[in-house]
Amino acid sequence: MTKGNVKKNQSLDEVKKIACDFIDENQILKEQIKSLQNMVFGRKSEKTPKVEHGGLTVSIARNPEKIIPKSIATPGLLAHILTGKFADALPFYRQEKQFTRIGIELGRSTMCKWAMVVASACELLIDLMKKDILAGPLIGIDETPLQVLKGPRKSKSYMWVYRGGTPDKPIVLFEYHPTRSGDVASIFLYGYQGIVQTDGYIGYDFLDKKKGILYVGCWLHARRTFKDVTKAGGNKSTATGNAASALKYISKFYKIEKDVRQNELSPKQLYEQRESLAIPILKEFKKLLDARVEKVPPKSLLGKAIHYTLSQWHRLTQYTKDRIIRPDNNLLENAIRPFVVGRKNWLFSDTVQGANTSAQCAYL
Repeated sequence: MTKGNVKKNQSLDEVKKIACDFIDENQILKEQIKSLQNMVFGRKSEKTPKVEHGGLTVSIARNPEKIIPKSIATPGLLAHILTGKFADALPFYRQEKQFTRIGIELGRSTMCKWAMVVASACELLIDLMKKDILAGPLIGIDETPLQVLKGPRKSKSYMWVYRGGTPDKPIVLFEYHPTRSGDVASIFLYGYQGIVQTDGYIGYDFLDKKKGILYVGCWLHARRTFKDVTKAGGNKSTATGNAASALKYISKFYKIEKDVRQNELSPKQLYEQRESLAIPILKEFKKLLDARVEKVPPKSLLGKAIHYTLSQWHRLTQYTKDRIIRPDNNLLENAIRPFVVGRKNWLFSDTVQGANTSAQCAYL
């Protein structure tokens, strides 16, 4: 529209519209906390006679149920705080500063106490989730270090993580323990029959002898040992060449899994693909490892990678036996990652109760 087409003091409604364009923008709104007041009414009790001095007995309505009685914490505020720490890796001291910036005085010690109360209120839910995991066909297990300042041991404590339940709606459960002993997993799996997938940690060796359990290894961990060789040696060394060959074999049967998922093949087709394509690749790979194991120094990075893979071979190949098994425990590791990222920020738990609270809130 040219300047000559618009008269002085002419309104937009009077201007002939020849085109209209829409421009999308996103605006960040300042965080707000609203103070809510619940009005609790009382009424005269019809069935109760007058009391002395002419007073009346008054019935007071019950206050709304709260997770933390006599506190200012609403469900939304609690969810915001716990999501901040366990999903967004924001320690309570950082959240305290955020609240201060918007004019709210909410100390980290208060938030810590609230988290403990919420965790305690969810114990029944946690027990039900554990039962669902043990009722599922496959359980993935892993553990990650955790420092507890006032714990029973000065050395590392551990957060044990379990993933299982219905395959299309899996559950992830965290449990704090002061030890990495295999007894922790043994107690958790008491009475369980099904598939268990872990890395090659010696604490899981008891699973080989446990009746009713198909023990499956993790190719992700085996792959990392060869990847360490290539990172340390570069592309010129013989060791790196052998490690590169191993990585090529691993990538071949991983490609089969990727193609199956992308093409949305049926479970029967997945089994057939593994039988006809993956198993021959695995057999060739093992021949390569068997040929190199006596020729490579066992304490070298390549020697350690070969020995680890061969020692785990009977577990690593089990994934081909059932369609619900993946070659690795990567889905579980992905579930642990938010906790690990958060740990880098808040560093440690002060007490055992705090560590248990972290375990209970980490997956809620």
